[in-house]
Amino acid sequence: MALIECRGLTKEYRKGESVIRPLDELTLDVEKGSFLALMGPSGSGKTTLLNLIAGIDRPSDGSLHVGGVDIANLSRSKLAGWRSDHIGYVFQLYNLVPVLSAYENVELPLLLHPISRKQRHERVAMALSLVDLADRHDHYPRQLSGGQEQRVAIARAIVTDPTILVADEPTGDLDKSSAHAIMDLLCQLNQDLGKTLIMVTHDPATAEYAHQTLHLDKGQLVESGQAVVELAGPAETQTQETQA
Repeated sequence: MALIECRGLTKEYRKGESVIRPLDELTLDVEKGSFLALMGPSGSGKTTLLNLIAGIDRPSDGSLHVGGVDIANLSRSKLAGWRSDHIGYVFQLYNLVPVLSAYENVELPLLLHPISRKQRHERVAMALSLVDLADRHDHYPRQLSGGQEQRVAIARAIVTDPTILVADEPTGDLDKSSAHAIMDLLCQLNQDLGKTLIMVTHDPATAEYAHQTLHLDKGQLVESGQAVVELAGPAETQTQETQA
């Protein structure tokens, strides 16, 4: 059984008398421990799909099971609890709280969990160490570079030990060097910690880091590719297959 199973997944919005359908009866399986990139033009449904899988939004039709749980039919409170336990979200613009230090930003998700202050400290310290920012724990976002801010955001996403990491354009606001470092870090989390990673990107070079790339257009899958990439990055791609 796949970790994520989407069957006939549809999302509709009404705008006046018009119906907008960013996802149209999409069917998709994502295996545990995989690294999936989603590509496609603006409005193709990439971020909509990401938000449905993350439990941020609900489908209009179809089924969505994650780890055997039918998250499309969970109550609002149960869905919030499920999301807190199983999803880590990495945003393009980091979404850090500017008046909180790196440590405090990473600690935020843990405040929703019934653990002691000592346990919170241990988890935050470990998360900051994993992203190589232990020595910046007391810095505020304005004192960090863009790449460092995104590392803090990744530490915040992994501090609860989620089942799935979702990333929406995680390198979209970074220079080439910082983007490369962030993608190496995400690959490390996937390979060393076994995190299932789903990433939306417009950048083919960024997508090459993933095990598999799926292309969406008008809410449907139109083609897929597969690549095996070493941690060093896309310059050292070993194999690549493309299927129409």
